[in-house]
Amino acid sequence: MAERLGWAHLDSGALYRALTLATIDNLGEGGRRQGEAWPAQQILGLAERLPVRLVLVDARYRPEVAGADVEEAIRGERVTRYVSVLAAIPEVRTWVNTQQRRAVEGVEGAGGARGVVVDGRDIGTIVFPEAPLKIFLNAHPDERARRRLFQRGQDVDVELVRRESQALAARDSADSNRRIAPLKPAPDAVLLDTTALTLEAQVAQVVELARQRFPG
Repeated sequence: MAERLGWAHLDSGALYRALTLATIDNLGEGGRRQGEAWPAQQILGLAERLPVRLVLVDARYRPEVAGADVEEAIRGERVTRYVSVLAAIPEVRTWVNTQQRRAVEGVEGAGGARGVVVDGRDIGTIVFPEAPLKIFLNAHPDERARRRLFQRGQDVDVELVRRESQALAARDSADSNRRIAPLKPAPDAVLLDTTALTLEAQVAQVVELARQRFPG
């Protein structure tokens, strides 16, 4: 979508993951898988000191820790295991939201970008509620499971789809019922069920919506 529109792209999850990587590397893992949180001030102090940040490179916001590109490192199981624990800390969410807003400020014209495509679970409701175009994508958990397994390069069989679908449904339920920034569409969001749509069809529909909203 961003490429076709000539815009930059920001993945909000990348910053949460980069901060999680920095935290477990510097503060240790401990028993956090059971929901025990690290002290918020230690995390934020680390984020500023290293620093953890998003850097616009070739129309893509790259996650960096201490100046190093961590895009590949943050996608591993070790980070995935802990990112939800860290993302549930209110002070961390506030910090991440602030960094995203700063990153987007003044992006027009930077690297030739005319705007920014931002994806994440609370972008339209919390981070950028004033965005002129908000799209809430959804699909059946089984279809999302198949896509996730395909993306990982895993064989897609019935049992794997079932387990992945259950995990995604559990995550959705937790995110939808959390006290802070629950997962829900913004009142003015365009709802798009992608269950029966190919990737190309999804991109085409959203790009058309953007071009209608931002002519020229």
